[in-house]
Amino acid sequence: MFLLTLPTEISFRPNNSPFNHKSHNKIRTRQRLVFSSRKNKWRCSATEQPQSQPQPRALQQKRQSKNKKSQSDAEKGIDPVGFLTKHDITHKAFAQFLRERYKSLKDLTDEIFNRHLNLQEMASGFEILGMHRNVQHRMDYMEWAPGARYCALVGDFNGWSPTENCAREGHFGHDDYGYWFVILEDKLREGEEPDRLYFQQYNYVDDYDKGDSGVTIEEIFKKANDEYWEPGEDRYIKSRFEIAAKLYEQIFGPNGPQTEEELEDIPDAETRYKAWKEQHKDDPPSNLPPFDVIDNGKNYDIFNIVVDPVWREKFRAKKPPIAYWLETRKGRKAWLKKYTPGIPHGSKFRVYLNTPDGPLERVPAWATYVLPDADGMQAFAVHWEPPPECAYKWKHKHPEVPKSLRIYECHVGISGQDPKIASFTDFTKKVLPHVKDAGYNAIQLIGVVEHKDYFTVGYRVTNFYAVSSRYGTPDDFKHLVDEAHGLGLLVFLDIVHSYAAADEMVGLSRFDGSNDCFFHTGKRGHHKIWGTRMFNYGDHDVLHFLLSNLNWWVVEYHIDGFNFHSLSSMMYTHNGFATFTGDMEEYCNQYVDKDALLYLIFANEILHALHPNIVTIAEDATLYPGLCEPTSQGGLGFDYFVNFSASEMWLEFLENVPDNEWSMSKIASTLMARRQNADKMLLYAENHNQSISGGRSFAEILFGETREHSSIMKESLLRGCSLHKMIRLITFTIGGCAYLNFMGNEFGHPNRVEFPMSSNNFSFVHANRRWDLMANGVHNGLFSFDKDMMYLDRNEKVLSRGIPNLHHVNDTNMVISYLRGPFLFIFNFHPTNSYERYGVGVEEAGEYEVILNTDEKRYGGEGLIGRDQYIRRTITRRVDGLRNCLEVPLPSRSAQVYKLSRILRV
Repeated sequence: MFLLTLPTEISFRPNNSPFNHKSHNKIRTRQRLVFSSRKNKWRCSATEQPQSQPQPRALQQKRQSKNKKSQSDAEKGIDPVGFLTKHDITHKAFAQFLRERYKSLKDLTDEIFNRHLNLQEMASGFEILGMHRNVQHRMDYMEWAPGARYCALVGDFNGWSPTENCAREGHFGHDDYGYWFVILEDKLREGEEPDRLYFQQYNYVDDYDKGDSGVTIEEIFKKANDEYWEPGEDRYIKSRFEIAAKLYEQIFGPNGPQTEEELEDIPDAETRYKAWKEQHKDDPPSNLPPFDVIDNGKNYDIFNIVVDPVWREKFRAKKPPIAYWLETRKGRKAWLKKYTPGIPHGSKFRVYLNTPDGPLERVPAWATYVLPDADGMQAFAVHWEPPPECAYKWKHKHPEVPKSLRIYECHVGISGQDPKIASFTDFTKKVLPHVKDAGYNAIQLIGVVEHKDYFTVGYRVTNFYAVSSRYGTPDDFKHLVDEAHGLGLLVFLDIVHSYAAADEMVGLSRFDGSNDCFFHTGKRGHHKIWGTRMFNYGDHDVLHFLLSNLNWWVVEYHIDGFNFHSLSSMMYTHNGFATFTGDMEEYCNQYVDKDALLYLIFANEILHALHPNIVTIAEDATLYPGLCEPTSQGGLGFDYFVNFSASEMWLEFLENVPDNEWSMSKIASTLMARRQNADKMLLYAENHNQSISGGRSFAEILFGETREHSSIMKESLLRGCSLHKMIRLITFTIGGCAYLNFMGNEFGHPNRVEFPMSSNNFSFVHANRRWDLMANGVHNGLFSFDKDMMYLDRNEKVLSRGIPNLHHVNDTNMVISYLRGPFLFIFNFHPTNSYERYGVGVEEAGEYEVILNTDEKRYGGEGLIGRDQYIRRTITRRVDGLRNCLEVPLPSRSAQVYKLSRILRV
């Protein structure tokens, strides 16, 4: 555990951080947030503090003091409403809400520091909670269950006995916060004797044969006496009263003076010291003290010590006798010979709780490997402690975070082609190479955290610290992440902290028999639509659980980032199911959960401080103001936010709007929404929601059954192929620096996703991916185009070239054109009209060359633009407010990307 002493005041800044993680020697953060301990309170400059009628001079002094504090906060970069000023937002109620939220943030920080050494400890609960190996040949188990009266561990290691391994008052018991502590002693093998040293330690992991030399404890102690201790130093004083008692015995004991005459006057200390030194003048030098005490007679100089320089250097050079103590440690080899584990690797267990409602058995909340219930059997945790020689060893480092993200969203279970649940191993072997070849630089995994019901896709999480056992073991998942890193792919996790499964036997609901352990009580504790449980973010121990969970996935599994799922569910008491008009009042009224917002601020600050290269993505359908603004300026601190409206618009167009009625203005405004943080926007044309949540994929809408019947008109197939490519290209290149695609959509997967459930007789027909379709036909063309689209960004850095300059939107011609760096993007969505020389404006005069054309035959197009037409030269004519004009051939339902290849100087 890496715990540092908390300074009086700490800040999330490069040169002043309360965190010190072993993986990072230097912490670099982009935003700053200053916290104050409770002993040194300070206030935000924007917060008014009432005071009783000061006199004019006192009032002036107070104002001066306030101005100084305001300046101090400003120097630290703290402004609770800073982003409002930056974006010229003048809503007073929301500004006041931000100020009050900032004050609550400071109060919450003070509360945390009352119980935790620092914020790293707050986010490292997994180091002590759950099941952990102790070096004193035992296992320690800790669980939070404040509503329980009794706690025990039951499993196949103790015959499921609720009394053998328990915590009870006066023995191990629990603390005032409801944390129970149970010890599982390792068992002596037959014929072995207990260790003579009570605190005998064993090295279970590193160099697990070290210390098994057979040297006895007596030999080690004798070696320490001979080599380290000075004469007399090896004896410990048993009590702090021992010296005083001996002096009392010498003066007033039976062998001491019996009368005042015999006692005589006690000489001063210097005289007695000189007499003692004279008495021992013939003793060996090592027995004499190497210093003299001399009183110079000065009032302020009580005593002065003159030390032998040789002795002083010897004393300073002396180190604690740790080396000798370490020799008493035994290695794993000695432990295996002497003990059997109190709970062996692979053992099944649960926690037994006695509650006011009676006895309960639960899967531990901090369990790291869980087997959900099957065949009517109750779920249980599995103790995962493989031998050191079998434990997974990491091979690759985290890849560097690129300036633009091309994210490939995956679900491991449906990633195989066979009608079954695919495994981590299958995914590692077959899908990861495809993702790398397709040009993506990150994968986002959904449904990885343990959940009871497969058909829920993984969003009703039951065990937040466990990878889903239906895909493999924890080591299998580590191998997946490690191989992804080896391919240069970042690994993001879709994290669901906005709600939890309502299952009581395997999840957290009514964990300790009470209704308010992890969640709100009453109606607020239940999602109005989904029936899930809602966390109580105002509870300190719930924060401890959730913040530690984020840190756990990074520390244990080397995750590179998180997509925070469905923030609307947690940020509003109506769970996001309300009509939003865009009025700022809706973001600060009585329906906003301030505790949830504070949790998100802490999550972002702690993650970015502990792991500077982490990436956090906000999935909020309401687009809460300040999602990606620095927390020090009143924001929530995310790196990216998801623009849901893009995919909703495309779905609406494809299903309900005729091709010739598509609005170019709506496309442009929707895709470029919220230009304030356009560089932080993550866009996707379609993700898993539309195909998993009962809807159809775009390919299913566009193609229907045309791929199976050659008699279907060629025009229908061409339409679907053209729109599929154009929709993806404009969504990919017109937004921010991040793009996401769901697994299979890059080649136009023809089927929806449907998980096995009772309504389909638990069929796996639609719970897989048809990778074989990429071999030829329209799907091969779509994949080739998507691959070249990804490579366009990889080679030309298109997404990281700033916000596009959208300069041409023509609803009549159905043409959109924009510039992004030296690149010109032009789209003709018209279903029938083609243009031989369509003029659009460009800033630089020169030659522009086509580098990507959706209409090429290898992409399933018609190839109407010949290669001899790929290079176009500008003409001097002011168009679209730009100095030059480029006239280009523009077939219907096609798009081209031009690059400025040569600049012409006029």
